[in-house]
Amino acid sequence: MLRQFLNWRTLLALLAILIVTGTIFYSQYLAKKIEREERQKVEQWVEASKSLLDTNITDTRLPSKIIIDNDDIPIIVTDENDNILDFVNLDSVKVAHDKSYVQRKLSDFRSSGRKPFIYVDPYDSSKVTRYYYGHTRLLNEVRYYPIIQLCIVALFIVIILLSLRSSYRSVQNQLWAGMAKETAHQLGTPVSSLEGWVEMLKETESDTKIVHELEKDVDRLRLVSDRFGKIGSTPQLEKVNIVEQINGMVDYMRKRAAGKISFKVNTNGLAVISADVSPPLFDWVIENLLKNSLDAMEGKGSIVVDIQEDTKNILIDVTDTGKGISKQNIASVFKPGFTTKKRGWGLGLSLSRRIISTYHKGEIFIKHSELGKGTTFRIVLKK
Repeated sequence: MLRQFLNWRTLLALLAILIVTGTIFYSQYLAKKIEREERQKVEQWVEASKSLLDTNITDTRLPSKIIIDNDDIPIIVTDENDNILDFVNLDSVKVAHDKSYVQRKLSDFRSSGRKPFIYVDPYDSSKVTRYYYGHTRLLNEVRYYPIIQLCIVALFIVIILLSLRSSYRSVQNQLWAGMAKETAHQLGTPVSSLEGWVEMLKETESDTKIVHELEKDVDRLRLVSDRFGKIGSTPQLEKVNIVEQINGMVDYMRKRAAGKISFKVNTNGLAVISADVSPPLFDWVIENLLKNSLDAMEGKGSIVVDIQEDTKNILIDVTDTGKGISKQNIASVFKPGFTTKKRGWGLGLSLSRRIISTYHKGEIFIKHSELGKGTTFRIVLKK
């Protein structure tokens, strides 16, 4: 599914590039064609204006028609010093209300790079008339058309990509839920069997300490099965003391940590911090973060869990003195399947994000990480 999604994304990107490229080239072709036609019309308009000034021409019907037919190309007529003599096809409302409007349009025409038509009076060479002109609305629309189409194509592609991404996430979520429930189902039978064996051992003269430890591990397996069973369904949130919940999980991990690892829980003087959570799933997140820290330190270092609250949120920071995370990997640590360890599926942090963001409407992210010095993960829960 992921490969199919990427292929669709690539094809859509190529299609967009082809459409936009083709549109740009074709619109440029049309713009140049229209620009040539406009210049020819202006030239005809200038010649018609000359004809009307020529007293030797008696039939002025054709020149008059050419001048009247030009109702779209803006033209400004000036003398040899660029003093405005006349103009046509400019915005009449702006002309009436803005005295500098015509002068600004003349500056635009002059700076456009289009050469004006120049007429020298045959009877007085000192009298020069210049005809500056601008573009029609049609030409401007043709030139802006690629930009508009680019926006439309980009919007279309964004909608398609969002739809594909939503579909991919839906399939991925169904896969997660199905895999989790199947895991819980598969664990159920051996766990039930182990519970029976523990009960039998209690009735015999077995070492009570060993039986007690076996019972705790069987309970742990039952808890793992219960956690997986809750993935894919809406968990029941309970108001619990976060401080007590985290202390319990830290104590559990402390007894099972190998090497010289020190654990510390800093509550900032608070004994009770209440929040609505699913205890089994929340414990799973804390366990995943602590295990991640233990793997990063390789038998030596410290783990500090800092718990604090403000007016709106509960902030939980899990800091280790491990090897840290490189900058190029920070964006990938929560993606399913990502891992830098030789063993493991790379699902722990991905599941943790799903539990915190989807089920508890909170946030989990890397607050800080530095290679060789350690990493801090932060959980934000709403109060």
